[in-house]
Amino acid sequence: MEFPVLRHPIVQAPMAGGPSTPELAAAVSAAGGLGFVAAGYDSAETLRAGIRAVRARTDAPFGVNIFVPSAEKADQAAVDAYAARLRGEAERYGVPLGVPVDDDGEWRHRLAVVAEERVPVVSFTFGLPSREVIEEARRAGAYVIVTVTTPDEAVAAHEAGADALVAQGIEAGGHRGGFTDDAGDFGLLVVLRLALRLTPLPVVAAGGITDGAGVAAVLAAGAVAAQLGTAFLLAPEAGTSVAHREALRSYDRTAVTRAFTGRRARGLVNRFLEEHTGEAPSAYPQVHHLTAPLRAAARKAGDAGAINLWAGQGFRLAEEVPAGELVRRLGAEAEEALTRAAHRLGHLGR
Repeated sequence: MEFPVLRHPIVQAPMAGGPSTPELAAAVSAAGGLGFVAAGYDSAETLRAGIRAVRARTDAPFGVNIFVPSAEKADQAAVDAYAARLRGEAERYGVPLGVPVDDDGEWRHRLAVVAEERVPVVSFTFGLPSREVIEEARRAGAYVIVTVTTPDEAVAAHEAGADALVAQGIEAGGHRGGFTDDAGDFGLLVVLRLALRLTPLPVVAAGGITDGAGVAAVLAAGAVAAQLGTAFLLAPEAGTSVAHREALRSYDRTAVTRAFTGRRARGLVNRFLEEHTGEAPSAYPQVHHLTAPLRAAARKAGDAGAINLWAGQGFRLAEEVPAGELVRRLGAEAEEALTRAAHRLGHLGR
């Protein structure tokens, strides 16, 4: 199967937990990019409704992203100790801590919905699905993309039957998408070039790309498209909270933390991240559920200090632009940047 033909080589990163909406995915796809429904936390019913909401807005191709259940076992004692440290946060926001459960059983229901709805593109994050799962998705007509963060993961995804890869660099906002929580910290250019060298698969580049010049750079490095998440956080179609939008305009740096979810993720540095990063265990989704009531209460109060403010290192380049307009603009800027680069190279060769 061939990588989807796009008018603009722009993929909207799936951003589960609020920012990704059917409206955002539809706007990106309708403009000639590839929009994604982020199904990481969706029930089967919510996912089905989201897929149908995209189709009601556009007949262009789109994708669904699914989290692969972790094979790593959480240390319950470490989770309990972290919960004890967070009791002060619970008192601050007047809510109980969440129940740190492992709820990965829902993933099979999401796979079934994707197959039943004949979704054209399916991407997997947080792990490598089995060859059987990949083949099942392909039999249902899906083009299968696997997120990788290391060269070894790229080779394994190819051997498992993936049609394409998303190579995610450490610059990316949100969760690290690799197969394990302690996967390597490769920069985007390195993991992109090694994935292209070690496999014959098309590779989408992700991590810190927020403008047209960044898109052009990864295309010049061999990517078939650029995946952008932070660039869309300020779009009116995104479900980004008011506090998160304001933080993107005023905060000054990002860091990688497990404090909010128990899995490494890059976000704007706020009070909660600074105070709890050194304490949080590697335990996803247990910590995600543990802190969920705290984050919900902080969002309701407009308090950015305890919200997971996911953002990539290029967040200062994000603009408040409608998603479709942004796709068209980035596509045009990337084309112009590549033309200028070719012109400069031509002069150098003389």
